[in-house]
Amino acid sequence: MSDSARSSLEALRHSAAHLLAAAIAELYPNALPTLGPAIETGFYYDFDHLKIGAEDFPLVEAKMRELVKTWSSFKKFKLSASEAKAEFKANPYKLELIDEIIAKGEEITVYQSGTFRDLCRGGHTDKPGEIKAFKLLSVAGAYWHGDEKNKMLTRIYGTAFSSQEDLDKYLWQIEEAKKRDHRKLGKELDLFTFSELVGSGLPLYTARGSFIRRTVTNFVESVQSKLAYTQVWTPQIAKAELFKKSGHYDKYKDDMFRVVSNYSDEEFFLKPMNCPQHAEIYASRPRSYRDLPLRLTDFAMLYRDEKPGELSGLARVRAFSQDDCHVYCREDQVDFEVDQMLDMIKQIMNTFGFTYRYRLSTRDPAHPEKYLGDPKVWDKLEAWAVKIMERNHIEYYDGPGEAAFYGPKMDLMATDALGREWQLSTVQIDYVQPERFNLEYTALDGSRQRPVTLHRAILGSPERLLGILIEHYAGAFPLWLSPTQLTLLPISEHELTFTQKLAKELTKAGLRVEIDESSNTLGKKILRGRNYKVPYLAIIGKKEVETNTLTLKNRAGDQLTLSLDEVIAKLTQETESKL
Repeated sequence: MSDSARSSLEALRHSAAHLLAAAIAELYPNALPTLGPAIETGFYYDFDHLKIGAEDFPLVEAKMRELVKTWSSFKKFKLSASEAKAEFKANPYKLELIDEIIAKGEEITVYQSGTFRDLCRGGHTDKPGEIKAFKLLSVAGAYWHGDEKNKMLTRIYGTAFSSQEDLDKYLWQIEEAKKRDHRKLGKELDLFTFSELVGSGLPLYTARGSFIRRTVTNFVESVQSKLAYTQVWTPQIAKAELFKKSGHYDKYKDDMFRVVSNYSDEEFFLKPMNCPQHAEIYASRPRSYRDLPLRLTDFAMLYRDEKPGELSGLARVRAFSQDDCHVYCREDQVDFEVDQMLDMIKQIMNTFGFTYRYRLSTRDPAHPEKYLGDPKVWDKLEAWAVKIMERNHIEYYDGPGEAAFYGPKMDLMATDALGREWQLSTVQIDYVQPERFNLEYTALDGSRQRPVTLHRAILGSPERLLGILIEHYAGAFPLWLSPTQLTLLPISEHELTFTQKLAKELTKAGLRVEIDESSNTLGKKILRGRNYKVPYLAIIGKKEVETNTLTLKNRAGDQLTLSLDEVIAKLTQETESKL
């Protein structure tokens, strides 16, 4: 989507939020409207003194369609503070917003369509009559200004598009996403669970889920180990002084778990990232230009103190790992190292079947205090990142304000089977951490020089990726990722001994095989295998015993009778090629 189309859609959705507020005002005159912005997936509006459910949406939508016929434009009015406060004197939320606008020295504006007026900065469609393809989606609770100390409001979510076709497509995606919800499928497929006794946001992986998690990290390791990346292992706690030195303490202390010792007054934290400890590995001995690049990888667990209301399955957890890597290199080695990282990322993303683009995550110019380092260095790094992506023919878009506090990021945004974007991989060039940790190496001329730190993750968090993959594949993992690749279905007890012999040979060949030894009918055994989304089922009957064969059935229902050796060859080749 072009920038102009994106801006036009945002204006349409913001206008739809106004339309929702106008409909609520007529149908529920006691409701107090507060805020209603456009968001990435549509819009929402928060109300106080409103009791409403999804069953009421048809009535509200009908009123919205009735009102929009009378809207010809959004007319702007500039008001003085006293005029604005007089107009919204019955709404304490609007009065608070007015005070905030005054404190910022901004002008106070009201926009009117039909008879509905709302406090607003603007950003509406020029043709309100085009607000036709919209739908109210859900109701949720939301604290005023997102602060848990404030009152809980009623939030109505909706979406709007420029065409009915686009709206229908999005509504299909929502319904399909419900079917693919990784929290639902994760339970049905016995992949992971959560326990109140263990704690919110702390997933427990079953043998099946742990297999998938381990397989994807082993895949990354198999790729990077061929390129002289070396694994290290670091503690899951560290002293506060480490994070003070790196800058994370000042920036992220509120999101870190503090650890208390029974025998020491020292302040410890569960580590939320690996880079400070990797810097200490680099600093543990003298380094020469001959030692560089030094490529350190780490799959250690990390912990972040997420707010309870933000936890969501595997998408947002408190305990996770990263396929983390930090490369310490000379400045003249940066281009080669980054290009190599981008090639690795491309190989792995293509294996999972993701299409993707990159986001150039840069500084927020309005808030320079959020970032460490010389602004001139930032200018250099942001321009360097652009050259790198252009040289590698990478499609990218700008993401102001999305940079790390120590440098810009090249963030991969992967598109899944439902067309949703997820931020996975990242590559970052960092001059700040080497400076803060006083990292050095001896150059060819004997001088002491600073290395550059390159941060890289391909999967991001394997935990989060597992949730994404469950939904991407709808639980039907490709053969190489499936915990069970083949389930053997003996028709009766007479075939059980032969089936056990087959299972032994298949397992010896490296395949993951299970036998359904239940007394269920063949139809029920097949149904169970389908529910577990096993890639292949093998029916073992009298004919198979007599001919020493297996009749394979894939997920599509296609059937093929093969010898044991042919089955091993077929499944092994499919596994190795990661189909």
